Amino acid sequence: MRGFTYLSKVLHSHSSYSKLLVLCSVSTGGLLVYAESNVESGKQVVEQNQPESKKKRVVVLGTGWGGTSFLKDVDISSYDVQVVSPRNYFAFTPLLPSVTCGTRSGEIQFWEAECLKIDPENRTVSCRSGINDNLAGQNDFSLQYDYLVVAVGAQVNTFNTPGVMEHCHFLKEVEDAQRIRRTVIDCFEKSVIPGLSEEERRTNLHFVIVGGGPTGVEFAAELHDYVYEDLVKIYPSVKDFVKITVIQSGDHILNTFDERISSFAEQKFQRDGIEVSTGCRVTSVSDHFINMKVKSTGKHVEVPYGMVVWSTGVGTRPFVKDFMEQVGQEKRRILATDEWLRVKGCSNVYALGDCASIDQRKVMEDISAIFKAADKDDSGTLSIEEFRDVLEDIIIRYPQVDLYLKNKHLLEAKDLFRDSEGNEREEVDIEGFKLALSHVDSQMKSLPATAQVAAQQGTYLSRCLNRWDQCKSNPEGPRHFKSSGRHEFLPFEYRHLGQFAPLGGDQAAAELPGDWVSMGHSTQWLWYSVYASKQVSWRTRYLVVGDWVRRYIFGRDSSRI
Repeated sequence: MRGFTYLSKVLHSHSSYSKLLVLCSVSTGGLLVYAESNVESGKQVVEQNQPESKKKRVVVLGTGWGGTSFLKDVDISSYDVQVVSPRNYFAFTPLLPSVTCGTRSGEIQFWEAECLKIDPENRTVSCRSGINDNLAGQNDFSLQYDYLVVAVGAQVNTFNTPGVMEHCHFLKEVEDAQRIRRTVIDCFEKSVIPGLSEEERRTNLHFVIVGGGPTGVEFAAELHDYVYEDLVKIYPSVKDFVKITVIQSGDHILNTFDERISSFAEQKFQRDGIEVSTGCRVTSVSDHFINMKVKSTGKHVEVPYGMVVWSTGVGTRPFVKDFMEQVGQEKRRILATDEWLRVKGCSNVYALGDCASIDQRKVMEDISAIFKAADKDDSGTLSIEEFRDVLEDIIIRYPQVDLYLKNKHLLEAKDLFRDSEGNEREEVDIEGFKLALSHVDSQMKSLPATAQVAAQQGTYLSRCLNRWDQCKSNPEGPRHFKSSGRHEFLPFEYRHLGQFAPLGGDQAAAELPGDWVSMGHSTQWLWYSVYASKQVSWRTRYLVVGDWVRRYIFGRDSSRI
């Protein structure tokens, strides 16, 4: 933290140095950090010993996609924003070899520490710095908040499989990528030592990826390119011993994508020599073997390996589980929020990204209240015109209604009023109304745990806080069906922009809105364009693109760092 304070003074005294950037790549062995100061000339850094600000204090836990998107847009003139994160950078996960960090000194205070506990009753968070214990001062401290934003992401889900934590690599942080890179090189270095048998060389050069989702598939493809484009040139004597295996418990890899993409990926991996073992569940991992069960036969198979990367999903962090117990969510698997991202049972705490899930309210839970609010003349029946008057509010409050109408190709409100034989009805009673909407809640879906969702949630929440006073006096949300008035804000609405799956060999697959599927070399260039455009500045775009060009010309750096 002292380093950040000193840096802040330098940036303030030298406006020409208001932007700092260092590039890092796991393949080239550097570190990318991005800092940008928007502080006006002459403005002083806010010190801890200054009088307490009258502004509401917002404490943000985490600097991932959700936290960073929130910090990027929040109005810091209206709030005292403080950030707690064990890492002082932002990992651009689609390009995990490169990482970025943004902080605005004097406006947003940053504490490099880990949150240990949330106390919702006293509105405090207990934290612990991970900085060297030998330095003067204590590591534990607490912060008070008026609003808390929990954006800590999730931890790796091992499903309590024995040996995973001890023997597997993960791919959640930049440090994980660096450890994997060193281990890959170690496997090759060990394999070329004289005196090893062929079986030992094959074992050392067997790279296993557990999990056939987007992360596992992309890593397998990148590893294949790294090995066959670069490493085999340095270690030609062992190139025939290299093997890459993807273990997937489901029937196909990339099973969340369109089946055309899944099939294309499996065919490409087969051509590249990447073995895909579907229908297999890992039961344990030892220091030299993976034990797995083949679902079709029930047989247990023992597989020797040199390195294992575990990529099978995410789980809740311990302090978030503790918080869930405090707010009455101990029976849930993941922290639940309402449609405005407020944690259920704690109105001044918000949660974003992988650590939380929106618990969308069901239409049938409020069906009687909706009917009563729409029945303006208290006739006991609902006309088409009365239903039209509330339909827009219903769709905003319950987005599953809109999905149901689109999936059933129901273009008008009157289409919902048709009887079982398809005949139009001018009005319906409460039972008919319940029947018309009885299947709507089947359209409810949980949002995927992706960077895209977290980033949109962060932007949404910052916009809500920025317009807090305005929307309190002039609510913009849908009407309250169980009471009078309207909700202050529109609920969060996720807009799916598509997803990519890089498959190696300068090929990728993309699933974009409108049921558009693209695969091949052109899609890889689209992938480059999209992720280059998402960098934090033109300078970082130039450096990232430069890193790609350097890789094409000179290959990847294979030194062990």
